[in-house]
Amino acid sequence: MSASLDAAAGTPEAGTVYTFLGPEGTFTEAALLQVPGAESSTRIPATSVTAALEMVRSGRADAAVVPIENSVEGGVSATLDAISAGGPLRIQREILVPITFVLAVRPGVDLAGITTVSTHSHAWAQCREWAEKNIPQAEYLPASSTAAAATGLRSGEPGYDAAICSPLVAERLGLEVLCSDIGDVADAVTRFVLLSRPGVVPEPTGADKTTLVVPLPEDHPGALMEILDQFSARGVNLSRIESRPTGLFLGDYFFSIDADGHIRDARMADALKGLHRISPNLRFLGSYPRADHREPEIPKHTSDEAFRSADLWLQGLLKG
Repeated sequence: MSASLDAAAGTPEAGTVYTFLGPEGTFTEAALLQVPGAESSTRIPATSVTAALEMVRSGRADAAVVPIENSVEGGVSATLDAISAGGPLRIQREILVPITFVLAVRPGVDLAGITTVSTHSHAWAQCREWAEKNIPQAEYLPASSTAAAATGLRSGEPGYDAAICSPLVAERLGLEVLCSDIGDVADAVTRFVLLSRPGVVPEPTGADKTTLVVPLPEDHPGALMEILDQFSARGVNLSRIESRPTGLFLGDYFFSIDADGHIRDARMADALKGLHRISPNLRFLGSYPRADHREPEIPKHTSDEAFRSADLWLQGLLKG
């Protein structure tokens, strides 16, 4: 494509083509619209996370925005699995979106008349308690996204009576909102990531995050501890670690990890080298600015200066 994402700056060039988990009106599109320049760029909704990432890998899009983590449900399995295999991708930035749900229906439907409700599985998990109290008679029908569930209500025979979706998509579609703010947890947030094809790693900001996929090459006592030791010995804090099955055979897993810091930080670089010795097939998914701009607390003995001092000391010993 003629346009591309400037990985070094993390900003779009003119004519950048984005894709996102669609349809239009999803929380994912709301996350994409936080990216500078995205509002005036081409935005293509994709039917799934896998489809969005394949558009980037094939060059039909320059970058994709997909959900990766929710403050209530944890990691988004579809995304963690899709970025762990296939052509390499790099996370350029993360985006945080507060999540608010409404119960939307076609005109004329009331709470007592709802027998089936549709939404995305993560949205259902965040509204399940509310649904059990307020529409206990309703069965849950999974949808590919909250917006897809809402859009389905506009069809002739949707097969369900109500949708749990964002206020924005309900307004866009002209649906009637029976109830607002129906999430079980106030202040729920979903974390999204902007991914592109590999390029120059953005410069560190001092408040960065590094994401990795680390396969477990051999299952033996202490295998996970060997991985964790590479971080703890160098003062690198892990903000997220999740195990996911590889799908090859039962009991074969990889670890999806977010670590505080940047690959250009001496402590992180040294940890990655240690990890590579243990798990040569580890996948680096990027170092990028934290959305909350929170700087990590770095022990003095793991600062860049401490690593430089140690290197100089060793060189002095070797020179005699």
